[in-house]
Formats: sequence, structure tokens, C-alpha cells
Amino acid sequence: MTTQQLAQRHHIDTVLSYAEGDRSKQASPATELIGRSWKRCIKEYGLDPSRPRSARIVTQQTLREHQDSVDEFLNVARAGVEQLYGMVSQLGYVLLLTDHRGITVQYLGDRRSDKRLRQAGLYLGADWSEQYAGTCAVGTCIQEQQALTCHRVDHFDASHISLTCTSAPIRDPSGELLAVLDISALDSPRASYSQTFALNLTQLYARMIEDAYFLRKYRNQLIFRCDVSREFVQVNGQHLFAIDENGGVEACNTAGRLLLWDTPVQNIVGQEPDLTQLFECQLEDIWSIPYDQDDQVRAFRHQGSGRTFFAALIQPRIGSPRPVKTATLPADESVPGLDALAADDPVMRRTLGLAKRLRNRDVGLLILGETGTGKEVLARAIHDSGNRSRRAFVAVNCAAIPESLIESELFGYVAGSFTGARTKGMRGLIQQADGGTLFLDEIGDMPLQLQTRLLRVLAEGEILPIGADRPVRVNCRVIAATHQDLSRLIERGDFRADLYYRLNGASLKLPPLRQRADRPHVIQSVLENLIVTGSLPEVRLRADAVSALLAFDWPGNIRQLVNALTFAEATCDGSEITAYDLPEECVSDRMPPVADDLPGTDIESTPLLDALYANQWNISEVARQFEVSRPTIYRWVERQGITLPRFLGKGNTTGRKP
Repeated sequence: MTTQQLAQRHHIDTVLSYAEGDRSKQASPATELIGRSWKRCIKEYGLDPSRPRSARIVTQQTLREHQDSVDEFLNVARAGVEQLYGMVSQLGYVLLLTDHRGITVQYLGDRRSDKRLRQAGLYLGADWSEQYAGTCAVGTCIQEQQALTCHRVDHFDASHISLTCTSAPIRDPSGELLAVLDISALDSPRASYSQTFALNLTQLYARMIEDAYFLRKYRNQLIFRCDVSREFVQVNGQHLFAIDENGGVEACNTAGRLLLWDTPVQNIVGQEPDLTQLFECQLEDIWSIPYDQDDQVRAFRHQGSGRTFFAALIQPRIGSPRPVKTATLPADESVPGLDALAADDPVMRRTLGLAKRLRNRDVGLLILGETGTGKEVLARAIHDSGNRSRRAFVAVNCAAIPESLIESELFGYVAGSFTGARTKGMRGLIQQADGGTLFLDEIGDMPLQLQTRLLRVLAEGEILPIGADRPVRVNCRVIAATHQDLSRLIERGDFRADLYYRLNGASLKLPPLRQRADRPHVIQSVLENLIVTGSLPEVRLRADAVSALLAFDWPGNIRQLVNALTFAEATCDGSEITAYDLPEECVSDRMPPVADDLPGTDIESTPLLDALYANQWNISEVARQFEVSRPTIYRWVERQGITLPRFLGKGNTTGRKP
């Protein structure tokens, strides 16, 4: 027997043993999915692995009938099929496009191997249904409704064990299976992981073809297209929704359906889904997409996951574009001081919209957000853009003032009220804010005793300084802020519920920097503000620095960003900040690896140390190699505990690793 025949005999024994219940490693398929298919082949289809089947090619008449049933789809798919084949043909692959029954309706292959390909069934008109061909990429993809690779001995039929086949499903706008895209090769490496790239590539092109067909089918419909990337949504937005004039979803692609399924059930049960149930938005927000931002893209927050998606509208090809009247657009007026705090972030858009409406109302505001998110900046912007802007804005950090002093600081005192008091007394911070705004930061840290006195100020509009006999009238707006969960503090008895309801006339939520969709705007705005205020000289961010800043999680939020930019400017070489000038925690994954034993004479090799030795300790050459400045190399040397040799002249080759 030949080697191939022996391999086929062994494969037949493996499949039969598995079918008879043998679950040993020798008789088990590579995956559960393949195992399920083997079972179907024997128990449902009555196939016998010991009796291999020759390829079945349907007649020309039958082929034409199958092609006619998907004619419009084939016209759309042709460009994608040809492009994919051009990418894989040199690797020995052929390309098959089958209908939902597994009949190959389009085929591209190497004519020089025409005879072998036809014998193997890798040919136009071939039937790759699981019921006939057994376990195979196309047939099993149809049955399992998912992309897969059927590699060599994964196949049921022993005559197929030299093949490697990778398939991905293509669905119609209703979600039904429309076609299967497949790339296959007559010969391949034995390891199944060799087909990982083939699987990813096939899935990518299946999605592209599916989306192209969706756009063709609904070319006369308004399309809402969204993606997690603002930069790619216009050209490759993954989620497609055909919508009516009320925002109702009439159809969506596979990615769109997954997003719908990820939406809370109570949002869409018993009614046709619409975009206002899918995203936190109003219908006017949808229609304003082409007019709201220069790039005609707008950010939306998903109801289910809370993730931010960027959306664009594709107008119908036939007929006039959907009319959008000015009156239907969001009515928030332009308030420069507040508008400057964000670009296109859905949470910030809602927060600033509420702030605009309430800036001239004497309703208590409670700003919620993590440490460093800019709570005081928002409070000051509300004050500066409101009708109290001509009077004082007084900020009090309740966590920063010692408990023994906070009462006198807030309420003031009269002369001689206690030992050490000023001879003329002192106006408290609340009284200093009369006519203006009192900002109470970290209100959750205010002692309970003072919470009671603050409640009286809010309720009666007057304060009683320490040592005073008569109260003093005050008229100030109070804006409070905290990073704590006040409801939990109330449950623990650490915060008064009645004070909470007085302060919380409206809540303004500030998202952490890592969750903001407008991070590029925030980074640039913070840098520009530092330059304008004179905190930093003129400096710019190189692209790699921007990428590093966008990738960082920012546990300290905007406050940490300010510190990082200040550090980077102080250490950069010239007027351009690179990724290597940023604090180490911001780019730890980009820094040259550090040896474990630092410092010491037994230091292990690192890329930096190797580069120094290879360049004979020439710092300038090493800096050019790593594309950073010389000061940056010196910083790395210091961090890694490397001792630079002394008196090494040019061309000296005696330098050694310390």
C-alpha cells in the first residue's frame, strides 16, 4: 500500500471508532464541531467512510438554475471574489462561491491543475453539501452556520484528507444564509494553525461581500452606518442599518443584528426596533449627523454595552436626500465656554446640553466623576457662562481642609470668638461667594456636623459665623462635586439624605478620560491650554506620542494627562514630544526591556545594552537607531542601571558590557 492509502485506511478507522463511541485521543476529531459533523454523516446521512465518494459536478442546466437564483448577488460579489483570489492564488488556493445548498456557482482556479482540481471537486458546479460530501468546509459551514477550516483529516471522506478548505457564511439582509465563500488547496502543511490567516482573510471578504450586497439591496434607503472607529466608519463601518423616516430599523447586516441582540430585551420586545432604542439618543440626533461635525460623523452610546460608536448616514441614491429642517436639529445654543470642554462624545454632549439649560437657574447641581475628570473646570465654566459670572467663584475642597478648620473656613467668625482668631474676624468662604457661585468639591468628605449647618444655608439662605449672635443673609449658587457614591454613604450613615436631595437638583456626569470618544480633542486642548497660559512653551506632539497617549488608560484622568505633558515637555529634545519623552507608565510597553537584576555586575542583556555595545557606546548612533533624542538614551541608561565606560575615544572597541 502507498503512503496515501495507509493514511486513508488509518483515517477510516479513526472515524469509525469515533462513531462507535471511542473517545480516546487517537479516535477523537480536532474539535467538537468536526465531531458533530462526523456523527451527522453516519447517523443522519448514512455515509460510510470506508466507501469514498467521487466528486459530484451538477449538469450545466442545473448549474444555470442555481446561478440564476442568486444572479443579483453574484453581480455584487464578483469584484470581491476576484480580489480575494488575486491575493491567495499564488499560495496554491482556488476559490469557490457556493449557494446556500452547497452548489459551487462561481469558481476561480489554476487551469494548469484543472484535472486534479475537478477530480477533487474544487470546480464550478461541484456539490459540497455535507449530505453528499461529508464533513467539509462548505457543507459543515452551512450546517453549523459559522466560519471554519476543515483541514486534512478533519474531512469525513478519506479521499479529501490531503485538502485544506476554509469557508465563511454570507447572509442576506434578513439573516438567512445566502452563500458560502471558500478558499481551498489540494496540498497544505500538516499543522492546522497554518490556516489561521486563511480563515481570517476569508471571514473578512465574506463580510465585505455581504455588506456590499446589503448596500445594493437598500441603495434607495437611508443607511445608518456605525463603527467603534471614527476614522474607518465612512469607508468600512461594520454595522449597517436600513432605517425609515422614524428611525425604525427595516433591515441590518450580520454585525448590526449582533448589536441589536446585545441591546437590553426590554428596549425592543413587542415592537419594531428603532435606533433610539438601540442608542442613547433622540431621533433629531440621527438626522443631524451630516450637519453636526465637519467630518459628518457623530458619536453615540449603545444602550446595552455602554460602548461608544461613531455613525455616518448614507443617503438614498434615487430621489432627493432626506430633508432636515433646522427646526428639527438639537436646540442647544452655542455657549463657547461650555462647548470648549468637549468635541463629539455622547456622554459629554448630554452633560453639556444639560449644563447649558441650567446655567442661569438657581437649581443645585451635583457633578459626578472620577478624580481628575475636570469637575471644577466644568463648575467654573457653568459659572462663567451664567448670569452670576460678574461675581465671585469660590472653590472649596472639602477633603483638603482639616476638620478642625473647615467650619471657620466655610462660615467665618467674628472678632475674639476663639483663641488665635483674627482681631477683625473673617468672612467665611460661603459669604465670599455671595452673589456668585460656591463650589464644594469632594462634598462626600464633609463632616456630618457641618452637613447640618450647610443644609440650613441651602434651606434658609443665611449663615451664622462662629461667635456671631445674628445670622447673615447670603445669596449664592451651590455646585457640589464628588467621586464617591453618595447613596452608599447615606446607607452607611456618613452623609445626610436631606442634604443630598438639596444638592442634587440635577446630576452632571463626567466620564473618565479612557471612555471619552473625543480623547484626541481633549489631549490637544489640554496641550494648547498649557501653552496659552504660559505653563509650557510652544511644543507639538509627534504622531507616536499621540498614539501612546490614546492607548493609555489614564487612571488619573485629565489631571494625570496634564502632568504627563508637563513631564514630556521638560524632557524632550527640542520642540517636539515623542512617545519616548512621555512618563514611563504611559509607554511601558514601548520601552526597551529592562533586565531583572538592576543594578549589578551580572546585568542581563537588553536591547539598549546590546545597541550601546554594537555602536561602541556612541550615544548619538544609538539615539538614531531607536529614533529618539540623546537625552532620552541617557534617561534609559539611568533607569536600567547601566554604567557608561569612561574615556572611550572614537573607534575604541575595548568597551565592554558593565
